[in-house]
Amino acid sequence: MVAVLEFADVTVRRGGSTLLDRVTWVVKPEERWVLLGPNGAGKTTLLQVAAAAMHPTDGAAGVLGELLGAVDVFELRPRIGLTSAATAERLPRNELVRDVVISAAYGVLGRWKEEYDDLDHERAETLLRETGVKHLADRTFGTLSEGERKRVQVARALMTDPELLLLDEPAAGLDLGGREDLVAILSMLAYSPDSPATVLVSHHVEEIPPGFTHAMLLKQGGVVAQGPIEDVLTERSLSATFGMPLLLSRSDDGRYAARRETRHR
Repeated sequence: MVAVLEFADVTVRRGGSTLLDRVTWVVKPEERWVLLGPNGAGKTTLLQVAAAAMHPTDGAAGVLGELLGAVDVFELRPRIGLTSAATAERLPRNELVRDVVISAAYGVLGRWKEEYDDLDHERAETLLRETGVKHLADRTFGTLSEGERKRVQVARALMTDPELLLLDEPAAGLDLGGREDLVAILSMLAYSPDSPATVLVSHHVEEIPPGFTHAMLLKQGGVVAQGPIEDVLTERSLSATFGMPLLLSRSDDGRYAARRETRHR
């Protein structure tokens, strides 16, 4: 089975800084990955390479069977679904929610003069229903809560039936209820055999949806650990990644929680 992502010693430098340092990584179609690490660890940079939005300075990056640097990225990017704060900021606030989702099929961020056919409307309606926001289809994007916008963005990212879904801190800025709603939706997608390979970036183990299969821990651009999530998410590896003693727990439903270890004299 052809890997969705296949990186070999991927290094990214900007100015005098090394953002990624010799990252080797393979993602298969059935896998759901979470990238964890502190600010500045290289998570978003790694996701940008996976999204064909950035080329490595050194090493080789294979995305959906194509080698970055030897492929037209404008043909590759429609095969990738992406949610990020940068994309969200560019979405027109006066756009109808249904059009925010449908327009992804045409590679645009706002509806202009495109005529959408019945299949487009049916797929958008299905995705809005699956992400729990079908009742908001006729609202404008700017009137939604932050949690509702996040779910609409997930629906938009899935509109093209991508082979790879990339989620850059989708729970950032959400309150507890919004986070839990989003985690439930992402868990549903993770368990679905019809969902694409997925990579989720987060700072918090509490945001990892049940159903995610693999994890990579990053620190200062390098890989601390990677592999099956049960093997990688340990108190020892998390403590090394975040530079402090951490206690880790996992509930019966597969949710993780972490807190700093406190020692009393």
